[in-house]
Amino acid sequence: MRNPIRLAKTGFQQLLESHPALRRPVHAGVTAVRRGRYALRKAAAPLSEHSILFCAYQGRSYSCSPKAIYEYLLTDPKFRDYTFTWVLKDPARYPFLLENRNTFLVRPGTRDYEHALARAKYWVFNFRTADHLSPRRGQVYLQCWHGTPLKRLGCDIEFSGASFHTLPEIRRRYHRDARQFHYLLSPSPAATKTFISAWDLDRLLPPLSILEIGYPRDDILIQNPPQAQAFRRALGIPPDKTVVLYAPTWRDDQHRAGVGYTYAPALDFARLQSLLGDRFVILFRAHYLIASQFDFSQYAGFLYDVSAVDDINTLYLISDLLVTDYSSVFFDYACLCRPILFYMYDLEHYESQMRGFYLKKEALPGPILQTEEALADAIVQYSAHFSCDERYQAFNRVYNALNDGRAAQRFVEFCFRETPVDAQDR
Repeated sequence: MRNPIRLAKTGFQQLLESHPALRRPVHAGVTAVRRGRYALRKAAAPLSEHSILFCAYQGRSYSCSPKAIYEYLLTDPKFRDYTFTWVLKDPARYPFLLENRNTFLVRPGTRDYEHALARAKYWVFNFRTADHLSPRRGQVYLQCWHGTPLKRLGCDIEFSGASFHTLPEIRRRYHRDARQFHYLLSPSPAATKTFISAWDLDRLLPPLSILEIGYPRDDILIQNPPQAQAFRRALGIPPDKTVVLYAPTWRDDQHRAGVGYTYAPALDFARLQSLLGDRFVILFRAHYLIASQFDFSQYAGFLYDVSAVDDINTLYLISDLLVTDYSSVFFDYACLCRPILFYMYDLEHYESQMRGFYLKKEALPGPILQTEEALADAIVQYSAHFSCDERYQAFNRVYNALNDGRAAQRFVEFCFRETPVDAQDR
């Protein structure tokens, strides 16, 4: 028998998700209560000058730039006496982090989490925080974000008919977030321009400091450590197979109340397997927002579910070719100068009914395919004959020129050693 309290909670959540006019006052009331509670915790917790808190994807994983920055800090003896707190929804998956005696794990939304937030001198996030949280006087909020956007973001979204949130809700959230940041990390001048527009930063006073230094999360792609291939062996992929990483993004118009964003794979994997033959295997990586379930057992030996792998960089390093659609993963993958194919079967719908793009299609570092047959042909062709042509190189000059394997070092030297901006409440 299903829990009646849980059923009631889910039903109320579905009601709020379906009625924006009701959702806003309820959200405002809940946020006000939580903000007051957190203010009391801030007042009771002394600030720890040598404490850094890390959070990636709202606690879903140990990954991205927060991971790269943390691991660099562990190699620097100047930070031997610092304490590090990781926010993780399932801390039991990460016992290895506790091998460092100065590292602690907390679950998001708990009392321990808010206590750690209140005490930490530095916040290192790659995603937005809950609306009731704000840095106190003396704290420094370092926002790394989680990729160079292809899809329009925040204040640049022009229509929200397909989105769960209304345009005013989206813009309020981005304006609120921008007021909290002290530093915003940017991997390139092109990304900086996008971030300024998406967060409407030109209107922000005092102005926000943007760190245009490359992406720490991409350092490993430049360094390309040999131990990454051990993961390929752990997956059981035969050495003679060509590895295709398929990493589609979520769709704004595929949100189910009480469930979240869902995604039905657009590829007929049985047909693709027959078109490709036995030379290839596919690693399927669903976007972290996607709640769908898919039966992989019928494609054993051809299709591997790697959606639960925390750090997608591992998948980049062991793959020979990337297939994506509108995900920003290709910006990072391009650091490897390996083939990238864009399977945009719903391109016209996506452009006209959903977010739209920052980048012209002609500037993408790979071809756009819209049928399974064309995709299969391109996989075979590009896996056999590929060169990093002028268009690909031009793309990297614009978006990846700062990614030289030392972005985490630059981040640490600037944020934790130089005199920071005046860390006041905005």
